Amino acid sequence: MTRQAIPHSRRPHQVIAEHNGLPMVTHLVDGATPARGRAPFDTLTITVHWTTLLIVLTQFGSGLLYGQVEERSWSPSLLQFHRSLGVMIWALTVFRLVWRVTGARFPAFPASMTPLHQLGARLSEYGLYALLLIQPATGLAQTILRGRPFEVFAWSIPPLVARDVGLVGIFRTGHEIGAWCLFVLAALHAVAALVHHFILRDDVLEAMAPVFRRRGTPSPSVATIALSAK
Repeated sequence: MTRQAIPHSRRPHQVIAEHNGLPMVTHLVDGATPARGRAPFDTLTITVHWTTLLIVLTQFGSGLLYGQVEERSWSPSLLQFHRSLGVMIWALTVFRLVWRVTGARFPAFPASMTPLHQLGARLSEYGLYALLLIQPATGLAQTILRGRPFEVFAWSIPPLVARDVGLVGIFRTGHEIGAWCLFVLAALHAVAALVHHFILRDDVLEAMAPVFRRRGTPSPSVATIALSAK
């Protein structure tokens, strides 16, 4: 028995065998090369990304809570917790930016994204980086300008400058506005990722969250039809 296949094409082709001099179709083979998704971001970038998100959500919640319990006896401990998380966010963001330019793996944008769409994605990303650096800085600035000792993690920091009520008010206002800007921009970032995944059905979300990567489903053209000779 000899076998042969029709020339390669993007369509499923027949594998034909000769049995007793008569041609016989045995099965179909998918001649198209299966589409391959983009490689995801590297593991370190993914880990830092989701760790930062969890800390930011905790930070936002603790900030809102502090505004409601500022007069309670345990509010200084909450503020210390909030301040310490801010320092952690700032350090993680600096580390992420350094890693970005030294060793991170960044998959290219999907071919379906227009140049304008890509520009919007980049601007939102840069905006998030800027806010993640500015927010801890404005929060720490208002703390220092109060002219009082303060705690960060387990460290007690003595007064560093004389009290300046005017600057405290400016930095506090900037910190509050920045917090809401960060919340809105992060929410838009999340909504865009969900739109890409569930509506546009590309792999933008999957690149940063491989757990959501869709499993490949076998093409019906690869079904076996197995005809036997009589």
